[in-house]
Amino acid sequence: MKRSSGILMPISSLPSPYGIGTLGKEAREFIDFLSESGQSWWQILPVGPTSYGDSPYQCPSTFAGNPYFIDPDTLEADGLLTRSEIEAADCGADPERADYGLLYERRGPLLRKAAERGLKEPDEAFGAFREANSSWLPDYCLFSALKAKFGQKSWLDWPDEAARNRDPEALEGFRKELAPEIEICAYIQYLFFRQWDALREYAREKGIGIIGDLPIYVALDSADVWSEKEFFQIGEDGVPEKVAGVPPDYFNEDGQLWGNPLYDYGRMKEDGWGWWIRRIGGAAKLYDVIRIDHFRGFESYWAVPYGDTTAKNGEWIKGPGMELVGALRDWFKDTSFIAEDLGYPTPEVKQLLEDSGFPGMKVVEFAFDPGLESSDMPHRYGTRCVCYTGTHDNPPVMAWKETAPAEEIEIAREYLGLNDAEGFAFGMIRGGMASTAELFIAQMQDWLQLGTASRMNTPGILGGNWQWRMLPGALTDELARRIARMTQLYGRSNENV
Repeated sequence: MKRSSGILMPISSLPSPYGIGTLGKEAREFIDFLSESGQSWWQILPVGPTSYGDSPYQCPSTFAGNPYFIDPDTLEADGLLTRSEIEAADCGADPERADYGLLYERRGPLLRKAAERGLKEPDEAFGAFREANSSWLPDYCLFSALKAKFGQKSWLDWPDEAARNRDPEALEGFRKELAPEIEICAYIQYLFFRQWDALREYAREKGIGIIGDLPIYVALDSADVWSEKEFFQIGEDGVPEKVAGVPPDYFNEDGQLWGNPLYDYGRMKEDGWGWWIRRIGGAAKLYDVIRIDHFRGFESYWAVPYGDTTAKNGEWIKGPGMELVGALRDWFKDTSFIAEDLGYPTPEVKQLLEDSGFPGMKVVEFAFDPGLESSDMPHRYGTRCVCYTGTHDNPPVMAWKETAPAEEIEIAREYLGLNDAEGFAFGMIRGGMASTAELFIAQMQDWLQLGTASRMNTPGILGGNWQWRMLPGALTDELARRIARMTQLYGRSNENV
């Protein structure tokens, strides 16, 4: 990866009149802004369907796309919706927050209308899409139809034992009974990927690559676990003995209890790592670069007894290490990866990162330890790393300024020469932009100098996350010129500026 830079901006956070960002006009305008600003990369959060808790890291499928991102205007242009139908499905008037409850209530019926129209005379491309995605689409759509049949309960709580246990004869019966719902689900996925492919092609034309996030774990209540139980540490009833999380640390005395099922790496190895190869293959179809979330979990993972209310009682268990990482790296020779190695990496995790050859991550907000010993201080970077002002789990810079220890703020001011004339957030960005990291990424909130209300996620807190949206008109020509100048000054400009 050449020396370059980009912006972290979730698709959900784009402006739109439809309650949440979409793959339509505003997404293209953001790509235009990136290009005009000298950027090479657009980093996004996972684009899978959201479920309980609204988190894009807890999806009912690791392969499916989020129907909320399907652009209604494009569906109108395609003759699948009318303007009156779109306007009647009002998904919220607040331009700064996504209302997922309202989206669930109203966006689904609207997309159903579009799918029903499309299915009256499906084109050849729909058939080709189903064939190309036959490894996951049938199970996902059957899973979704069964969830609807059983009142959206977790598959562990479905009242039909045969459905829970995937009895072949029972599943065949359900496929016939629920065929209309399965068809609608498949068509809605077709609409998502058709719009996604068009947007990605537009990004390519503008010289913008897309960096996507791959959560290390999948949700327990997912088609992935229901359809391939043998690859997870769960009992015959689907209940896990232990679940994923991270131990208590400086930021959270209870740790973080994620609740995801843990992998049966022994069984996966016997299968030649096929599950992971299929999963990375799906992500590689979406993104130009894949950021692997919680990379340290491949070296060892924190296992918490199922049913615990905190992550305190977990234990570290050895992971597959380079056996898996090396297999994926060698299988996907043309795919670039970023390893999210944040936290307190052990010597073993550092060695795994070194052996993988993947760039790790540095965070400017983590740099200003009073002891001046932080490896996140920009003068300590090598080139094989990606520098961020902060990630989606960190406060935006202006919020960090208000909440970080005063000592750290003073060290940041002295180290970076921060001043009121330039602005605190711009000075922090400059520190990362000037670093030796091969790639620098700033949150859009930091370029906009936004505070606490724009924070995307506070780890360990359920509710109130994933909602921030950028206001219409925030992307000005003046801001584009300022970003482009800083990007050029530190040798990171793309070829389109």
